Amino acid sequence: MNIEQANVEATTRMIEARPVLVGLAKAKDIIPGMKDNLLLHAGPPIEWARMSGPLRGAIIGALIFEGKAKNDKDAEAMVARGDVQFDSCHHHGAVGPMAGVTSPNMSVYVIENKTHGNKSFSNLNEGYGKVLRYGAYSDDVMTRLRWMENILAPMLRDAIEASGGIDIKALLAEALHMGDEGHNRNKAGSILFLRNLAPHLAKVAKNNSDLSDVLKYVGENALSVLNPVMAACKAMADAAHGIEGST
Repeated sequence: MNIEQANVEATTRMIEARPVLVGLAKAKDIIPGMKDNLLLHAGPPIEWARMSGPLRGAIIGALIFEGKAKNDKDAEAMVARGDVQFDSCHHHGAVGPMAGVTSPNMSVYVIENKTHGNKSFSNLNEGYGKVLRYGAYSDDVMTRLRWMENILAPMLRDAIEASGGIDIKALLAEALHMGDEGHNRNKAGSILFLRNLAPHLAKVAKNNSDLSDVLKYVGENALSVLNPVMAACKAMADAAHGIEGST
């Protein structure tokens, strides 16, 4: 086909895509090509020497989170020895906000494009302030990440499964009509996200204390839905990948 026909096909596939949040899983268990010593980051491939300060900080924090390093010196020594590999999230069907580091034992959202069958992945949103995606790796950042992995992630996984999946494209369309723009302003979308999850969180929660903490965390974080939305957009865009002649 010619360029115009190819571009029409690519655009049609993106429009027809239906990204649905279908689950949550460990990155090492679900992301293609993920390895024990691999860290994924936002943006194009880049070596340590050229990384920005926030990205280096996120790498250090991820290695501490994984238990591979005790502190920044340990992490930097690992990198210097070549013990750590880096690659772009996009090369593995994933996305990451800001510095966007994903490590093997972090849980990730699983988005499935129900129209074309491709999948995409994203880590969980930490909220505002001092966070890993901005390069912070202090004790409070690590404590929050471990709570997210040990308490939040299992409950979200079970709730998403119980829900039968959340149509992110439909959610985003509704949020746009409520004043969101789908990236930096996600207040309506995050409320809709919680509305979809809340009944199922109540069913799967093992105790009221954890349920209260999770509802509060998701409800107060206006960026809660951002990461699934980013992954959904990737699933839609990837539906147009590989069409010969498309520009």
